[in-house]
Amino acid sequence: MPTATATAPSRPKDSKQLREKEPVTPSWVGRVPQLKPAQYADGMPIHKPEYICCKLILRPNKFHSRESFFDFGKVFKEPAKEHGVKYTTEGFIEQPVKIREVLFVDTDDFRLYNNAFILRRRIPYKDGFPIGEPEIVFKFRHPDLQMCAETDVRPNILGDHRVKFKVQALPLKEKLGGIRLLFSHNVQFPRSAIGISRIGQESLLDMDAIVQVFPVLARVRKQPAEKIKLVSDTIIEEVLQDIGLLDFGDGLTCKANVAIWRTRGEHRPLIGEFAYQFRFQDRDKLSKDALRRTEAFFISLQYAAEDYINLGATKTATVYRLLGNPPKSHE
Repeated sequence: MPTATATAPSRPKDSKQLREKEPVTPSWVGRVPQLKPAQYADGMPIHKPEYICCKLILRPNKFHSRESFFDFGKVFKEPAKEHGVKYTTEGFIEQPVKIREVLFVDTDDFRLYNNAFILRRRIPYKDGFPIGEPEIVFKFRHPDLQMCAETDVRPNILGDHRVKFKVQALPLKEKLGGIRLLFSHNVQFPRSAIGISRIGQESLLDMDAIVQVFPVLARVRKQPAEKIKLVSDTIIEEVLQDIGLLDFGDGLTCKANVAIWRTRGEHRPLIGEFAYQFRFQDRDKLSKDALRRTEAFFISLQYAAEDYINLGATKTATVYRLLGNPPKSHE
């Protein structure tokens, strides 16, 4: 994993200084380790990463309207120019903001999160009303790639599911100018895929029932009939806006979005996030030049967006810490 190798530089003040700044971590391009061959219990080969996602965790106080999401895009101008990245908002200005309700469940002692598991449910809204059906998202997120890959997140359900394995790039926890990596092994599926006939609605807060759906969680169950509950007694309202398209060259393009999380009811702003991600099928075919532009842009953007950035945080960790008594974090 990349580690800090130099003292963090002061914030650049102009284009010349921006060019002269050196990253405080080694380049992650080509440094993500290869997985060792392994299998799950049913003989299937372990999953491999297929997404790269770059994230900046933001303070939410500057986001107070739909237009303020697009205002964040203005900080791209200098970093994009410096590193040959194209950014366009064409076709995005007219796109509506997206609303989702998100809630997390865990044991009283945060045993899922303490062991790098995250279990949440989310529901999209349109024009003030829920659309579709609730979606279950379960993930194992950890800085150890091999451990992440070998943790079988697949659910024991009759319906279909989708696995997403992501390499996530974040700033360092203590200073700007570097990159730390987390690996996120996710699975998502509609609530109906579980089947009410197999697991009743009320038993969704029963650890035994959850282990039936996610057998890997048997490792964190302490005793029969344990209960799980809503984390921090809080339901989150996510407000997300796609703000433009980033083009890093060599066919590497992706949407960029900004989101804020706030408490449902009081609309208390909690945390924000800027993110862009792209999918790949063969990591060996990814353009190294395009990846270096992605990395250089991401590091320069940290300085350009310094007034926004909240170092050392993630959206999930913020929810878990709302009532104090912070859990152990692998993030």
